Amino acid sequence: MPAGEDSRDVPKIDELVPPNRTLMGPGPSDVHPRVLRAMSTPLVGHLDPSFVEIMDEVQELLRYTFRTDNQWTIPVSGTGSAAMEAAIGNVVEPGDTMLVPTNGYFGGRMASMARRAGGEVVEVDAPWGEPLEPDSVADALAEHDPDVFGFVHAETSTGVLQPEVSELTAAAHDHDALVIADTVTSIGGVELRVDDWGIDVAYAGPQKCLSCPPGASPLTLSDEAMEKVLSREEEPRSWYLDLSLLEGYWGDERAYHHTAPITNVYAIREALRLVAEEGIEERWARHERLAGALKAGVEAMALEMNASDAYWLPSLNAVRVPDGIDDGEVCGELLDRYDLEVASGLGDLDGEIFRIGCMGYSARPENVIYVVTALGDVLEDMGADVDPGSGVTATRRALEE
Repeated sequence: MPAGEDSRDVPKIDELVPPNRTLMGPGPSDVHPRVLRAMSTPLVGHLDPSFVEIMDEVQELLRYTFRTDNQWTIPVSGTGSAAMEAAIGNVVEPGDTMLVPTNGYFGGRMASMARRAGGEVVEVDAPWGEPLEPDSVADALAEHDPDVFGFVHAETSTGVLQPEVSELTAAAHDHDALVIADTVTSIGGVELRVDDWGIDVAYAGPQKCLSCPPGASPLTLSDEAMEKVLSREEEPRSWYLDLSLLEGYWGDERAYHHTAPITNVYAIREALRLVAEEGIEERWARHERLAGALKAGVEAMALEMNASDAYWLPSLNAVRVPDGIDDGEVCGELLDRYDLEVASGLGDLDGEIFRIGCMGYSARPENVIYVVTALGDVLEDMGADVDPGSGVTATRRALEE
């Protein structure tokens, strides 16, 4: 062997051919064909005049979808967790106190990020699978007097939609606390009104109700929140997610900060165009209608929802696992037999629920019928006490209505 020649074999990797799944889990959802086409268009530079125009369009579309006039509304380069960390890591300064909820997995993630930002975390208690009570939030605010209050609008781990948001934000503002909302599973799928509800900061992910691949994640901040960010005494611990630096790129200056994920920005632009074409309120109604048919089907099959009707989350349906059934085996069988993805529970609800999404482009009548049919078939084969035929009939009737 000649000196210096590497003896390692050349990897033999076949052409990429991923399976064609129907995505009805907690995310990602099926990507709309128009979004896929947008991603196949030519790249331009991240400071190209044409891309700067695209940046303006994305910001305008995000404001429409968030229902906000916030100037500081951008897609963060990264997944939804990057937008989450940008929100918390910039707004929470060392020594600040942040009040977080205990009623789901993603409230716990808020707490973890706040601690890493140097904040002191205090909690407002609520059981997993239930929303926060305004009186409990008011009591916790009075006891701890936090600088920041965070809550999860649509808790992906429990299938709970937080009602009475305006009451929570009003109570927080009475204590001069800024409000950060996790809207990852709500944006573009259920009613969300950032300005009307008094939310100071909202972050989201594109891969759920927007039916867009992860990579450019929505974030919006009010003037008051951005003022706090820009007046920090200590720089945020993340250079990449430092909003005072990103302000130079996404603000009027358009100064270089990092190379934006061009293709992902194309994707979210097209996904948001689809939201605007459908109309945001019509889109909310579609999700509620189709998820309602799914809910009718699983309940007619003799399965139980985890959340009560008062705070049921249409975009993420948490269904109780029947006695004697292994949720992981069901999810695996659905994948193997039907190329259908649903998910198991997280945290305190691990092994107790199925998490069935009804989001964005996946929220179509044929998909709702498919998931009810397939779930009933697999559960019946495994010996669960279910009535698949009644489930399918109830779903069809709900869709016809």
